[in-house]
Amino acid sequence: MTIAFIGIGVMGISMARNLMKQGHSLRVYTRTAPKAAPLVSEGAQQFDNIRDCVQGVEAVITMVGFPKDVEQVYLHEGGILDSAPKGALVIDMTTTSPKLWEGIAKKARKRGLRPLDAPVSGGDTGARAGTLAIMAGGLEEDFKAAYPLFEAMGKTIILEGGDGAGQHTKMANQIAIAGCVAGVAEAIRYGEAAGLDLTLMLDTVSTGAAGSWQMSNNGRKMISGDKAPGFFIKHFIKDLAIAQEEGKQRELNLPILKKTLKMYKKMEEEGKGDLGTQALIDLYREG
Repeated sequence: MTIAFIGIGVMGISMARNLMKQGHSLRVYTRTAPKAAPLVSEGAQQFDNIRDCVQGVEAVITMVGFPKDVEQVYLHEGGILDSAPKGALVIDMTTTSPKLWEGIAKKARKRGLRPLDAPVSGGDTGARAGTLAIMAGGLEEDFKAAYPLFEAMGKTIILEGGDGAGQHTKMANQIAIAGCVAGVAEAIRYGEAAGLDLTLMLDTVSTGAAGSWQMSNNGRKMISGDKAPGFFIKHFIKDLAIAQEEGKQRELNLPILKKTLKMYKKMEEEGKGDLGTQALIDLYREG
C-alpha cells in the first residue's frame, strides 16, 4: 500500500519504519525535515508540504504532537482533507481531543475519505518492536481495510466503537498510567528511605500483585537515573489535560488524574517537560 506518514517524532519514526519493513511504500512529511533523513536513507520519499505528500496515496497516517497540530494538518488549507484522494484512509494515531476528531471525521466522510482515530500505547519501546496497543474508532469496514497497516505497528489491535472511541479509550489508558507511575515512584522512594536494595525490591514485588509494565520498565529507569523520554512529560500533560476536560464535561470526580496532572505541571514549570514520564521520581526525592 502507498502511505503518506505525517509526523516523524520519537514514536512516528519507528512506526513508519515498521510499515516499510512490511513492504509498504512510504511518503513522509515532517515540519523538522532532518528527522526524516533515516527513513529517506531506507527508501522513503520525503516532501516539503502535505499537499504533495498525500497525492495518490491509499492511506494517510498522522502522528503529531498536540490537538492544534492535528487541526492544522487536517483542516488548514493545503492539508489532508483538502488534498488526500477520495477513498483514502485517513488515520490519526496522535492522542488528541475526541471532540476534535469527531468533527474532523465528519468532514472527512463528506469529502469521500475514510477516517479512523487510532491512538496507541506502548511508548518508544513498543513502537520500535511493533508491539503497540492500537485502540481504534470509526467504521468497521474502514478498520478492516486499515488492519494490515495496524498489524505492522502493533500487537493488540481493537476497534473500540465509532468516531472518537479510540481517543476515549486512550484517555482511560492515560488515567490508569498516571496513577501507576505515581504509585511506582512512591514505592521506590519508600524503599530508598528504608535502605532497601531497590533492584532486589523491584525484582520481588514486580512478580506479585503489584507487577505492571510501568514497574518493570519505568521503575527500572527510576532507580538507574535514566530520564530519557520514552514518552515526554509535556505530551503526557497534554493527554491528561484532555482527559480532565472530558471528565469535567461528564461531571466526573477523578482525583488521581487531578493530582498527577498537577504534579507533572509542576515539573514542566521547573523546565522538565522534555524528560520522560519516569522522571516523576524527582518530585518524591525533592520532598
